[in-house]
Amino acid sequence: MNKLYYGDNLHVLRDRKNFPDECVDLIYLDPPFNSKRDYNLLFKSPKGQQSEAQIEAFKDTWHWGPQAESEFDEVLKGSNTVAAEMMKAFMVFVGRNDMMAYLVMMANRLLELHRVLRHTGSLYLHCDPVASHYLKLLLDAVFGKENFRSEIIWKRTGTHSSANRWGPIHDVIFFYSKSKQYLWNQDYVPLDDIHVARHYRHKDELGRAYTHGELTAPGVRNGKSGEDWRGFDVTSIGRHWMTTVDKLDALHAEGRIYLPTDGTWPRLIRYLDQSKGRALGDIWTDIPPINMQAAERLGYPTQKPLTLLMRLIEASSDRGDVVLDPFCGCGTAVHAAEKLRRSWIGIDITHLAISLIEKRLKSAFGKRCDFEVKGTPKDLESARDLARRDKYQFQWWAVSLIDEAQPWQGKKKGADTGIDGIRYFRDLDRKEFHTMLLSVKGGENVGPAMVKDLIATVARDKADIGLFITLAPPTKAMLTEAAAAGFYTSPNGKKYARPQLLPIEGVLDRTQRAEHPDYEPDTGFKKAKAEHSGEQGSLL
Repeated sequence: MNKLYYGDNLHVLRDRKNFPDECVDLIYLDPPFNSKRDYNLLFKSPKGQQSEAQIEAFKDTWHWGPQAESEFDEVLKGSNTVAAEMMKAFMVFVGRNDMMAYLVMMANRLLELHRVLRHTGSLYLHCDPVASHYLKLLLDAVFGKENFRSEIIWKRTGTHSSANRWGPIHDVIFFYSKSKQYLWNQDYVPLDDIHVARHYRHKDELGRAYTHGELTAPGVRNGKSGEDWRGFDVTSIGRHWMTTVDKLDALHAEGRIYLPTDGTWPRLIRYLDQSKGRALGDIWTDIPPINMQAAERLGYPTQKPLTLLMRLIEASSDRGDVVLDPFCGCGTAVHAAEKLRRSWIGIDITHLAISLIEKRLKSAFGKRCDFEVKGTPKDLESARDLARRDKYQFQWWAVSLIDEAQPWQGKKKGADTGIDGIRYFRDLDRKEFHTMLLSVKGGENVGPAMVKDLIATVARDKADIGLFITLAPPTKAMLTEAAAAGFYTSPNGKKYARPQLLPIEGVLDRTQRAEHPDYEPDTGFKKAKAEHSGEQGSLL
């Protein structure tokens, strides 16, 4: 089954029960770039504008500290001595600073990724010029410089001015294989009109356009491709035929070889209508980025185009292969893998990303996409454990349990706002959107004063309903306080408790849910386009 893991990818990958040696066929990673920026996740507001409920998706800033020191020591004591020596050299040149902390983080993860990659597998690392030169050396150390295949330049934006330098408009994607025996499916792009007009100038008696191509290649060979053919001694010019002489005879019989009358070397006849196009090179300018107007934009700050990931996956995997994205963000790689009928594994360290990917896959594929989410709480005890370890991740996870609810301002929440999430809903009046405010408490000590605070917050913000999600079950005094606050009365005649108390356990076992009108679903998140269920054709 396809799997989505919540957690630190280093810890997830080191679980050999779930990730034994050589268990995946293709790895794509788009890790933080060490850009020293904070990235916010933007949510959909009812009017289609950017909602105020945008929160920090992740910090792309690294600092040297005890964790970096510990991971650096792990690399030095690991089995890959080349990687250890490379990190020592980095330490001398870079020093104990932010960049070194970032490189240490990447080194340990790349070593684990190399371990889980199959002998015939490949890895694509997506980065930008901030640290690409360091990452290239690190990849050489982990995968072997002989297994470097390509440095892909993706033009991610249009030309723009930049202070006293050439405007940065590209990302870098490093392509490495684990060995010489790796899977490769050549990709082609259509020939442009200028190329066709320049090169396909000849026509046969049927009017088919064609051009002449090479029949020889550099280097002398002693086998069938090095023999004389029709008086042409190919070895005399230090070359060999591109096929055997028997096949040359067959091609000539088919009228596919042009023999000049002036004695110059024979040429292969290539018909335009049989051309696959131009073999794709390592500079890609034909895939636009996800801009503000892009239809597939979901609001995740570093979202990459689906066509970009489909191109990489098609080139280096076959149907049924396993694709791994250890920094899966909003899930473009797993979306592309699902669309191309590959198996997939995604890992991310935030519940924001995990919940976004779940919604994305369900919107795009519905019940056809079967996957398991691992690492998120499934029962009361695991919910308590998450609350103890990280209160913000617990809050985001709890908010994600309420359909279409959005987290509110994340770690920037002020002490007096009392809001952890918001859920918009449309009532029967259809005149405006209504709001439900969410407050999450991960402690065991809850009481009626907290219910009073929520009621006051609902009144202050002119909301319609308040939802109090608690780890501990609500007390009798809390229920009494909530009952005294009255109801929100819908135009449909139904009354909804204005403050609703919802224990986590009841949500998990599906015995309790938030109650509110819902005459217009899908108000909280931009939906991924539904994918058809037919066979996936060629990307180009």
